[in-house]
Amino acid sequence: MPNPLTELKLALDKCANPEKAAFYPRFFKTGKGEYGEGDRFIGVVVPDQRKVARQFRDLPLNQVARLFASPYHEHRNTALFILSLRYSRAKTDVERAEVYSFTLDHMGRINNWDLVDCAGPKIVGVHMLSHPTETKKLYTWAGDRNLWTRRMSIMATFPFIREGHFDHTLEIAERLVADEHDLIHKAVGWMLREVGNRDRAVECGFLDIHATTMPRTMLRYAIEKFPESMRKEYLQR
Repeated sequence: MPNPLTELKLALDKCANPEKAAFYPRFFKTGKGEYGEGDRFIGVVVPDQRKVARQFRDLPLNQVARLFASPYHEHRNTALFILSLRYSRAKTDVERAEVYSFTLDHMGRINNWDLVDCAGPKIVGVHMLSHPTETKKLYTWAGDRNLWTRRMSIMATFPFIREGHFDHTLEIAERLVADEHDLIHKAVGWMLREVGNRDRAVECGFLDIHATTMPRTMLRYAIEKFPESMRKEYLQR
């Protein structure tokens, strides 16, 4: 009987593009001392990863775990696409809780910005939205030494923003506003911009306190959708 995990990997291999395999290590900063150091790629674009994930969305969790253990970035990303599909299609809270817990158990392998940006909003944050006691994890993660754990803390607030609940985003942003890493600056600025897309006055309330001290990249991301006059005014601060 064919092994579904082997078939999944073969399906990804068939989509591999050597040019992408050569480009991705530079794009995801895999050199020595860079944030993605040591990550490896086979060269599969995201739409093809999603297509393969749909084909293998019923892959047993013990085999999804083996995908997470893979050194190849696309294998881990496809694992997250499978889990996000499984979470969104789950018919019971027990099933959703299983996917959520499984994802948290493998957070150590969610180790680049695109992986975090898939898991945070689509699994972790959406589960916390309906299980408020879980949100205390966000505040622990915001103080973690690991870059990806800190990014998860802010990205997992995205589902709350979509529902018009901004408190977690603003509190986590305040904890991360002095973070030294560019990828945190971008994530926090992005989430602040999403707050502003729904309630600009709330975002401006945060910026009026922090604009003069927050990293320039964070500010630029946060005010990207502002009218030009407002953008200039905040940048001049």
